[in-house]
Amino acid sequence: MKYNFDEIVNRRGTYSMKWDGGELIKQFGLTERYDEDTIPLFTADMDLPVPQPLVEALHKTVDHRIYGYSVFPDEYFEAIQSWLKKRHGWKVEKEQIVYSPGTVHALNIAVKAFTNVEDGIIIQRPVYPPFTSVIEGNGRKVVNNALKQEADGYYSIDFEDFEAKAKDDHTTMFILCNPHNPTGRLFNEEELKKMAAICHENNVLIVADEIHGDLLRRGKEFIPMAKIADHTDHIITCTAINKTFNVAGLHCTNVIISDEELRTKFATEMGMQLASPFAISALIAVYNEGEDWLEQLKDYVDGTMAYIKEFLAEKMPEVKVAIPEGTYIMWLDFSGYGISAKEIHDRIYNKANVLLEDGSMFGEEGEFYQRICTPSPRPLIQEALERIAKEFEDLSGKGNK
Repeated sequence: MKYNFDEIVNRRGTYSMKWDGGELIKQFGLTERYDEDTIPLFTADMDLPVPQPLVEALHKTVDHRIYGYSVFPDEYFEAIQSWLKKRHGWKVEKEQIVYSPGTVHALNIAVKAFTNVEDGIIIQRPVYPPFTSVIEGNGRKVVNNALKQEADGYYSIDFEDFEAKAKDDHTTMFILCNPHNPTGRLFNEEELKKMAAICHENNVLIVADEIHGDLLRRGKEFIPMAKIADHTDHIITCTAINKTFNVAGLHCTNVIISDEELRTKFATEMGMQLASPFAISALIAVYNEGEDWLEQLKDYVDGTMAYIKEFLAEKMPEVKVAIPEGTYIMWLDFSGYGISAKEIHDRIYNKANVLLEDGSMFGEEGEFYQRICTPSPRPLIQEALERIAKEFEDLSGKGNK
């Protein structure tokens, strides 16, 4: 069927953190202003309707009228295996799959299970803020292998720095984000194999967050690290349906662990976790029948990103942005205006009343950046950009280009 992603679906009054969570958002320090006129584009969920087969599967589950403890049928694992093989050429075995009620939860479990207090854990800033939280919140230390920004907003890995930090005896884990959030990098086979080899040689466990792996630009390829690494006994991979199919509220992450000892230790640390019947029926539906929707979504997101880039080039040329290789996130560089990060924030969040996400939350490397999550109806994106552009009109042509 043909999906209309331009349709604006009112999410207020549906328990949406994005649209109903104003007080919580203020407590988090994301913004000082949040009211019924705010346009929130800060969190990585979509304002777009999900695949129709998913709706039908959930209706069937609802209509059963009993929602008790659930088990995972063979169809659940078969759907995961089929999807990973078809979309990414990656063969996994049923016994390698461990359910987790969320990716951040899985990262917390991995940190607790495989590292000790005061251990160092490598991350690559600017990066998804919960990576820092799961490290520091568990008494471990962040080891930052900052990505290097090249021309045109492209980021690369500082391998000399990466290897030096992996060799440190206190470094025991590396949390990889691929596709990278927020820069949008898709790490290529050479980069992935090199990182995997360095970590294997230095007894550094890799936890690969690959939950954006289905959200790619046309012509781009996502490569799971565990698919091409020479050794996989030190790699734990997080996959999920939540970003791909806009079901974050159903809490369904699947962790792929090929090494039996690691898998047992991870599962023991996590304890018994049962998914809801809604998560189970959702996964089976989207992996078996959601591909057509995903292809339409990717075209729509690509079009939205092209629109954003064109809009900024015309009306806010001081803002530098690159089309990301993966994810539905764009990483906007406002440094060309030559004003403070605080003033950038004030103009966007308080005056334009648009809620993005300050780049400083991703590390000091993101000080003058803003992250925008793009999977919303294009008319909503247009309104948000026009509001922001209006608040920067007085600076046009005055910045440090």
